[in-house]
Amino acid sequence: MSAQIIDGNALAKKIRIEIATRTASLVAKGSKPGLAVLLVGEDPASQVYVRNKVKACEDVGMHSILERHPADLSEEKLLQRIDELNQDKSIHGILVQLPLPKHIDSHRVIESIAPEKDVDGFHVANAGALMIGAPLFRPCTPYGCMKMLESIDYPIRGARAVVIGASNIVGKPMAMLLLQAGATVTICNSKTRDLSAHTKEADILVVATGKPKMITADMVKPGAVVIDVGINRLPDGKLCGDVDFESVQSVASAITPVPGGVGPMTITMLLLNTLEAAERI
Repeated sequence: MSAQIIDGNALAKKIRIEIATRTASLVAKGSKPGLAVLLVGEDPASQVYVRNKVKACEDVGMHSILERHPADLSEEKLLQRIDELNQDKSIHGILVQLPLPKHIDSHRVIESIAPEKDVDGFHVANAGALMIGAPLFRPCTPYGCMKMLESIDYPIRGARAVVIGASNIVGKPMAMLLLQAGATVTICNSKTRDLSAHTKEADILVVATGKPKMITADMVKPGAVVIDVGINRLPDGKLCGDVDFESVQSVASAITPVPGGVGPMTITMLLLNTLEAAERI
């Protein structure tokens, strides 16, 4: 058996066409969805991410601004700028690129974003709304993973799902979304005792640990759907996920590649959240 490849690039392209159509409809009514992206410091990976986000906005007809701030920007000045953007009616979504310099409290910064403009879905108010099944915004990466499962018509209700990784950005909200879709969910981490005993039971396996190729074929239930959220750079410069793609694709029924899997979907869901924020006004 060779697994179906869930092509994130192709799915993202399809969804972005729908987003562009809805955006054009809003623009025709006099409202152009707007996203503000704030980058503090010179982290190379972050610079690539923010450029991709801004370009994606422009490609679907949205308004976007990218603000680059020096690494020594004070926390108070950053909070002041966020407050100004909270009041700006042309901006419907605010994204502060993480990680921030160590002298800035990331939690305080995230909490300063108005919940109705928190298109990353990280604000406590939005995390709480997700918890009770009434999300204003779903965090972009888990939301993208759910769209990928939807794209292959996978019957989530009643399925056994295992999420490896318990971060606030991916693991926890991923588990909540699967739970709300009717799955029976187990959350593990890289230190879970006898991890393979859990992974072998999973109909849906979502991996977000940041450990290259840690999930091998012998840890996967035959026929499982495997969603690889990880992206790691190997010593030879090549990118790989947290799943050993070559071996696991011979066991799984469907699998996401790295790159070209979850990554493109994350930015697409950011666009969708921004669009929905604009549509609510």
